[in-house]
Amino acid sequence: MADIMILYPAMDLIGGRIVRLRQGRFDEVTFFDPAPADALRSFAGAGAAWAHVVDLDGARVGAPAQHALLADLARSSPLKLQVAGGVRSADHVQTLLDAGAARVVIGSLAVRDPDATAALLERFGPERITLSLDVRVEVEPMVATHGWQEDSGLSLWDVAMRYPEARHLLLTDIGRDGMLEGPNHALLAQAVERLPHLAIQASGGVTSLDDLHQLTTDGAILGRAMWEGRLDLAEALDASR
Repeated sequence: MADIMILYPAMDLIGGRIVRLRQGRFDEVTFFDPAPADALRSFAGAGAAWAHVVDLDGARVGAPAQHALLADLARSSPLKLQVAGGVRSADHVQTLLDAGAARVVIGSLAVRDPDATAALLERFGPERITLSLDVRVEVEPMVATHGWQEDSGLSLWDVAMRYPEARHLLLTDIGRDGMLEGPNHALLAQAVERLPHLAIQASGGVTSLDDLHQLTTDGAILGRAMWEGRLDLAEALDASR
C-alpha cells in the first residue's frame, strides 16, 4: 500500500439514481436506494474526505446529461468531489469547478483530442483535472472510450505519456470492474513504475482489505463491494491510513 492512500467511495448515477454496472454494461445494472446527497453524507460520516461521482448518462452519450445534479451535489456535499461523465469542453469543466467540484475527470477526450486535453490541464491546472483511462488487458492494456463502448486502438502507455504535465490518473481494468475478483495488481504495479509523474487511482475489483494492503497506488476507487456490504467503508478508511 502507498504510504498515504486516498480512498474514493464511488457513486454512479443514471437518471439521478445510484447504480452499479457490471463491466460497464448498461444492460447489467443494479439500482441502490439512497438518494445521492444522503449517500455522500454517509460517506462523510464513515470518515471519507473524497467521493468519486459519475454521470453514466453523460458517459454513455458523450455529452453532459446530469451536470445540474453533479453541480448541486458539489455545492452541498461535505466531501471533496471528483466528478466524471460527459465532460467534453472547458465550459463543462468550469461549470463543475464553479459549483464546488474539487476535480473533474477527463476520459474519452484525453484519447481522441490531446490538444484540447492539454489545454484543459494548462487552463485549470493539473490538480483540478483527473485523466481517466479504461483498459482491456490483452497483450498490452488497450484503452476503451465512450463508456467502454469503443476501442481506441491505443495502449495505456501511448495515451498516458502524451501528458507529462498531468498529475492524476484514474486507471480502470474493465475486466475487473464489478467482478469482485480483486484488482489487477500486476497492471497497477507496472503503471506505478512506468508513470511515476502520475498519482494513480486504482479502479476495478477492490473487494477486501487485503486488496487495499497490496496496492501501491496513491488512491483506490471503492465500488460494488462497498455498495453490497462486502467491504465496510469505515474499516477500509482505517486500513488505508
